[in-house]
Amino acid sequence: MTKGLPIRRAAVLGAGVMGRGIAAHLAGVGIEVLMLDIVPPGEESDDPAARNRFAANGLKAALKNKPALFYDKDDARWITIGNFEDDLDKVAEVDWIIEVVKEDLSIKRALFERLDAIRAPGTLISSNTSGLPLAELIEGRSDDFKQHFIITHFFNPVRYMKLLELVSGPETADGLVARFATFAREMLGKGVVYAKDSPAFVANRVGTFSMMYTVHRALAGEHSPELVDAVFGAPMGRPKSAVFRTADVVGLDTLALVSKHLYEDLPNDGMRDYFKVPGPLQTLIEKGWLGSKSGQGCYKKVGKDILTFDPYTGEYRERQKPRFDSIKATKGIEDPGKRIATLIAGDDAAAALAWDSLSQTLVYAARHLDDMAFDPVQVDNGMKWGYAWDLGPFEIWDAIGVQASVERMQADGIDVPQWVLDMLAAGRTSFYEGAPGERSFWDVDRQKSAPEVISPRYRHLPVSPKHSALISKNHGARLWDIGDGVACVEFRTKMNAVDDDIVKMLNEAVDRAESDFDALVIGNHDPRAFSAGANIMMIMMAAQAKQWEQLREIVKAFQGATLRLRHSRVPVVAAPAALTLGGGAEIALGANAIQAHAELYMGLVEVGVGLIPGGGGCFGLLHNKQSVGPDVDPVIYMRDTFMAIGMARVATSAREAQNMGFLRAHDRITMDRDELLEAAKQRALGMARSDFTPPRPRFLKVAGRTGYATLHSALWDMNQSGQISEHDMKIGQGLARVLAGGDVAAGTEVTEARFHELEQEVFLSLCGEAKSLDRIKHMLMTNKPLRN
Repeated sequence: MTKGLPIRRAAVLGAGVMGRGIAAHLAGVGIEVLMLDIVPPGEESDDPAARNRFAANGLKAALKNKPALFYDKDDARWITIGNFEDDLDKVAEVDWIIEVVKEDLSIKRALFERLDAIRAPGTLISSNTSGLPLAELIEGRSDDFKQHFIITHFFNPVRYMKLLELVSGPETADGLVARFATFAREMLGKGVVYAKDSPAFVANRVGTFSMMYTVHRALAGEHSPELVDAVFGAPMGRPKSAVFRTADVVGLDTLALVSKHLYEDLPNDGMRDYFKVPGPLQTLIEKGWLGSKSGQGCYKKVGKDILTFDPYTGEYRERQKPRFDSIKATKGIEDPGKRIATLIAGDDAAAALAWDSLSQTLVYAARHLDDMAFDPVQVDNGMKWGYAWDLGPFEIWDAIGVQASVERMQADGIDVPQWVLDMLAAGRTSFYEGAPGERSFWDVDRQKSAPEVISPRYRHLPVSPKHSALISKNHGARLWDIGDGVACVEFRTKMNAVDDDIVKMLNEAVDRAESDFDALVIGNHDPRAFSAGANIMMIMMAAQAKQWEQLREIVKAFQGATLRLRHSRVPVVAAPAALTLGGGAEIALGANAIQAHAELYMGLVEVGVGLIPGGGGCFGLLHNKQSVGPDVDPVIYMRDTFMAIGMARVATSAREAQNMGFLRAHDRITMDRDELLEAAKQRALGMARSDFTPPRPRFLKVAGRTGYATLHSALWDMNQSGQISEHDMKIGQGLARVLAGGDVAAGTEVTEARFHELEQEVFLSLCGEAKSLDRIKHMLMTNKPLRN
């Protein structure tokens, strides 16, 4: 395995949108950052604050940014600011210099000339250029500079976009890119795509073509923006922002600039005319209606209404709701490949546009594969990580059938690249073959199959037949043997919502792990959620039928399952990522340890549906927050826990979850989502090999009646001032009773079992409240909380 570069200090040159995003991300993983920018033009003062104003403003903007650029705002302390005139010599002390100045070749080259005389020999230096040729960037530089120079093209926003395109040159030192790629994956959590030194590299080349071609063809067919976005969102396996909404988010001026550069830089591209900006979009740009950043673009929000810019009249109008059978047919199909195949098999205008755009995009990616990348895997990963497509172009082609689709393309007069035809002639009917973990791709140059460099995300659930086995399954969950004496529970419900099947599988998993395995992991590869909470439909139906004993048994069973996780005779490690809410958070809190992904959205949010946590979450969070001892005032921890649960606060990163008490000091964070299960597995094995013993039953010294009175008084004041409703107060009082440990004196030691009894009582009482049921119904219907 290639060892990553030992990067502890970095210099980010440029404090604009990309520069400050990169700086914040580096600081978030513990790298000391020197962020420099130019001295403001005309500034003649010697005052550092005045001379560093651009860099300072960049840091302030990073701290205010939404969505947050920092995992924890305290990480900003890792960033030191300065300017190019007074502080550039400090780059001699860093391990990595990354240039993020204006996308102007002359400006970049002038900066590189200065850096060449300052940087220490062997220091990595890179450019975040989005398409300037590497050879031109380093022209005239020293041999050592050239040998340690690469292009590191991050995508914005840096924290959230997984893609990092790496470009090297013929003079790049052997092994440098491989070592940096390891660092980027392990430390920065990035998905690395190896790109060739070509205009716009990989993702923007394919993505911009696909987008611009679609717009041109839609306008030619006089299709509405709403139709285009309805087709090219979920039905096509892409983000719901699709085309025109994506243009608004990116910025129409930015899209036009990228397209302009591609048009100019690709004189021999037979499809280059599609990179020209269509008239209606040019009109919007000229009017300054650039999208989200200017308040209007392809769409415009007026009050609660969204208006659409009609490209045929030049005026805004009410949004239309396109209805086509081909789009309707894709509803409920979870597999993106099958969804796309269903869409393009339709016989209406939506299906025709979908096929037109898709077929040309697939052919474009294949035709220019050798220009952009080293193999199909790079293109597919680029589109998935950079444009959030569910499948990359070659994966889509496999899903819809290469042979059949090629025949359809040829019937349409599309010139399919010869290498694709050669592949079919050789008897290979797909670009990829083999089970997950053992995939091979068609090597265009060698005209034969080549093994894919396995991404860890293919290792588990399931991994290849050689390394995994399905132990058990039901409708809601599966139990896997993931090798080395470790079992793994994978949730399989919609958004991994906790239901009876998941609870049963957790209990079965502990049984099997204790008898046949060394450790147990709970996790999945769902990019959306570890678990979005309990199945509230099940709870509502039982409550409406007044099946109180059934509800009590549901709550007891869930509490029992989380207790079994904690007291298992083998270590249990939860691997939460993305949404980890309500019951999902309680399962994670029940594990012996947590190995969390950096992008974790964790919280106990049951008050949003008129309830309180019912799976041990009240005790779990309070226990994490409270240090048991004679000098501890339990009211402080009770109040903090009450605010976290009562306000349904959700941590927006694993670091924040740690600060809020959802993660403990010994819980760990993984940057690379694809490595999360492997990291959890290794954590579990480490615990098993360290003479793990089940923890003893827990208890807490509680705030008792004193704490309850404090919170009751605060709730009454909030109700009287109109901050909360009567029903909010009722929920708050129930939560306060649980967190107080019941009707006991302050300082009383209360067991976890008693906390569970209190949770049951309050949870069931709230299930009997009509207003709580109204909140549940509203959430199910609108996916938004109801305040009543």
